[in-house]
Amino acid sequence: MTRSSRYPLPSQATTPYATALTRHAKRDTVNLMVPGHGASPDGLAHELAAFIGPQALALDVPPLIPGIDAGPESPLASATRLAADAWGARRTWFLANGASQANRMAALAVAGLSGGDTIVAQRSAHSSFTDGVLLGDLLPHFVFPSIDTDRGINHGVTPAALEAALQEATEVGAPLGAVYVISPSYFGAVADVAGLAGVAHAHGVPLVVDGAWGSHFGFHPELPESPTRLGADLTVSSTHKLGGSLTQSAMLHLSDGPFAEALEPLVERAYMMTQTTSASALLLGSLDVARHALVHGTAQIGETIETVEAFRERLRADGRLPIISDGFEMYSDIVAADPLRVSIDVSATGLSGHAVRDRLSAENGIFLELSTATAIVAFVGPGKHPDLGRFGDALLALADAASTGSETPDFPELPRPGRMLIRPRLAYFGRHEIVPASEAVGRVSADSLAAYPPGIPNVVPGEEITAETVAFLQTVAASPIGYVRGALDPAVTHFRVLAD
Repeated sequence: MTRSSRYPLPSQATTPYATALTRHAKRDTVNLMVPGHGASPDGLAHELAAFIGPQALALDVPPLIPGIDAGPESPLASATRLAADAWGARRTWFLANGASQANRMAALAVAGLSGGDTIVAQRSAHSSFTDGVLLGDLLPHFVFPSIDTDRGINHGVTPAALEAALQEATEVGAPLGAVYVISPSYFGAVADVAGLAGVAHAHGVPLVVDGAWGSHFGFHPELPESPTRLGADLTVSSTHKLGGSLTQSAMLHLSDGPFAEALEPLVERAYMMTQTTSASALLLGSLDVARHALVHGTAQIGETIETVEAFRERLRADGRLPIISDGFEMYSDIVAADPLRVSIDVSATGLSGHAVRDRLSAENGIFLELSTATAIVAFVGPGKHPDLGRFGDALLALADAASTGSETPDFPELPRPGRMLIRPRLAYFGRHEIVPASEAVGRVSADSLAAYPPGIPNVVPGEEITAETVAFLQTVAASPIGYVRGALDPAVTHFRVLAD
């Protein structure tokens, strides 16, 4: 019996948790409990009320209040069941610590399965998943995504690449536990989730999909489908990104697939370990409202898709600023693209993507999600209609004023990672020391380091640091448009290594 079948499912026309919070906020109460602002703008709380509004204070209630979130049939529980239904899941967890929490939960859950402890993971995994690998003492076996080397962008993996990685892990005797992939990518590239699920399941392991950037998927015919409906066993959903909830709110979806019975109690256990015991009612309530808006916003989402496509057409007609997703057909791992993301090659401006992003914010008040050495990416929320005319005018003005040459340097070829010599957890928690880069070669890294571009971890805890990796990291770090995430210093002159 699934979780959703044990209790009646409310109507998708309702927002049970958000409504319960609003009803409680309107009551005449005497609050002799936390939070200290007392849910009213009186006294010292008048400054906070002026900052976020008295309604936000009134809705900011603590956990475990009858009629709101206490019990398996509470409005909060009903809201999570509605979310599961909306995304096609067996069960959904509302999270107050972001999709990073969902990644850690997923890793901890699969670590508890009765199978092996080897997880075949996309090398470009988010750092929070690496955290989960460390906490769950998993042993990663990596599969590399395709890479647009001209633009320093990583995409996804094909079912064939995953099959090869699983076969390789099996041949070296690694006991398989799970598969972890990313779809969509930061640039909106969508992988063949159904095919990847088929490969993972054929090897007897669950598929975890980091769908952080696709929380809006499945809510319009022109959007890609939700990974949960395509066979993913666990789907990470950073709902605040493009789902419309408040920043830091997220969800984790468990599908009703072959591993559901085993995974559900393990996910619940991981949830108890990672979720704050004082989860913000504002964050959780925003998830309930966002779900309702997506379910009933099909027409508005369609209008946004049309608006964004018209903007792309304007740039296509000009011809100087290519739409990167127009070239996605060159990559066999990409089966679709998110229409609400606009990825633009800005090389024709003579500026780096980072410089274009900075100029647009400083001079035009236009703030973009992402920039790379040669590109920028704009996100448009479902049902939103920002001034894309202003954005286009500013971009084309930069192209008109382009100087000769380009400030975009050439980067060396991405080095292959060193050998995994020690389990990541042992390397991370083991006794370590900091040594100069020249002495780090051949040593075991205690840190995870990733050069941007393209944002793929070049070394993770437990791996051998190679001379090629050191040279690559320092070259990227020396560039005005590159940096190394996790480095001890900006120039990467020192490394944290396992002590001899």
